[in-house]
Amino acid sequence: MSGPMSPRVLKAGIVLIDPDSGQVQRVISLQYNPDSLQREYAIASHGDGGERSEAMRLKGPPVETITLEAEIDATDQLETSNGTALELGIHPQLAALEVMVYPASQALQSNLALASMGMLEIVPMEAPLALFVWSKNRVMPVRVTSFSVAEEAFDANLNPVRATVSLTLRVLSVDDLGFKHRGGSLFMSYLANKEGLAARSPSGTLSTLGLERLP
Repeated sequence: MSGPMSPRVLKAGIVLIDPDSGQVQRVISLQYNPDSLQREYAIASHGDGGERSEAMRLKGPPVETITLEAEIDATDQLETSNGTALELGIHPQLAALEVMVYPASQALQSNLALASMGMLEIVPMEAPLALFVWSKNRVMPVRVTSFSVAEEAFDANLNPVRATVSLTLRVLSVDDLGFKHRGGSLFMSYLANKEGLAARSPSGTLSTLGLERLP
């Protein structure tokens, strides 16, 4: 049980910002930090073609994919008679995540109005820029590529009160956004921070590998 001297546990979450102004539109903190985080890298290498001169060259940043499961539970709120939880269960928390993969209803209505006026080319709707935050050392622009919800318990009005959300996020790099895009600059900060962390990792010696010198 945590006490007065217990360290404050940071929350992981997603921040939605305006891609032009950088203004924060919404902060979605996960109720419980996931127990595990899976990260996968698809390496962008020139060497895949088999040319000897290209074997050591990288075409750009790898495609990094993050997979996680987040638990959402209204038990504590129900025990304290939280009005929103009593009325809606965890609908609001789920909806805050779900709207990330929907275009805004206002934008859909606007495109409908333009189409009815005879506009043949409708500009695709740009969503807010999503940043996945896992401590100050990992703040990265992402796009949700897979989203699923397993609702596991309900109240008497069939409001969900416990659920597991599975998210797959693709980290967006300068190859996706360009260097001038706000997300591109955030990716470069993420990469620079990663390089700084790598520099602080202790370097081994050949002897620790059982070698006196390289062959």
